[in-house]
Amino acid sequence: MKYLSQTGVPIGTTFGSPFVEGGKTIGNLVSTGLGIAFVVAGIILLVSFIIAGIGLISGAGQNNPEKLEKSKQALTSTVIGFVVVFVAYWIVQLIETLTGVSLLSL
Repeated sequence: MKYLSQTGVPIGTTFGSPFVEGGKTIGNLVSTGLGIAFVVAGIILLVSFIIAGIGLISGAGQNNPEKLEKSKQALTSTVIGFVVVFVAYWIVQLIETLTGVSLLSL
């Protein structure tokens, strides 16, 4: 009796995996990881902007200077995080342009 893992089912072509046999390398894994990391960073930044904005509005509405200051610090940290992710993305784009290697193609 053969198990499913022993039958040689072409899972990569069936399910659209980026790691199908034939020419896929560690570079493809890095490329996929970079793309996923940028998407996750964008989602985290969006949620952080929303939370900091709500904190700013509620801190000002309650006339609570401590909450307002914490929200300003959170917003500042979020903007710094956005700048870091933005610069990292453009550094990857620059490396792609200079070397001719496609890093962010999924």
